Amino acid sequence: MATSASPTPDPAPGRNKFSTRLLRGGTEPDPRFTLANERTFLAWIRTSLALLAGGIAVEAFTTELFITEVRKTVAILLLVLAMVIGAGAFFRWLNVERAMRHKTPLPLPLIAPILAVGGAVVAAILVVFVVLRPL
Repeated sequence: MATSASPTPDPAPGRNKFSTRLLRGGTEPDPRFTLANERTFLAWIRTSLALLAGGIAVEAFTTELFITEVRKTVAILLLVLAMVIGAGAFFRWLNVERAMRHKTPLPLPLIAPILAVGGAVVAAILVVFVVLRPL
C-alpha cells in the first residue's frame, strides 16, 4: 500500500540537513551577497567585542575615576549591550540570508536602534556624572 506522504527532500547540494533546516529552503543567492552579509555580521561582532572590552575596562581601570555606582552601571550596560548586539548579529545574518534565498525584502536591522539607544544611555550617564562631579 502506497503512502500519500512525500519523502523529505534531500538537503541542497553541498548543504547538510542542519543548514538546510536553518536556512529554510529557497535558492542559493549570488555568493557576493552572501559574503557581504557575512562581512556585515562580522562588523556587528567586532562592535560587540569592542563593547565587551569597554565594559571590562570600565570595571577594571576606573575605580579612582568613577564612584562605584556609576562604574558598575556603565560596565553592566556595556556588557549587556555587547551580549545583545552579539546575539542580534547572528539573527540578523540569518534573517538576511533567508530573505535573499526567498527573494523577499531585507529585514530592518533591529540591532542598530538598540545600539544607538544603548550608547546614548551610557553617554548620558557619563555626561551627568561629569557635570555633577565636584572638582
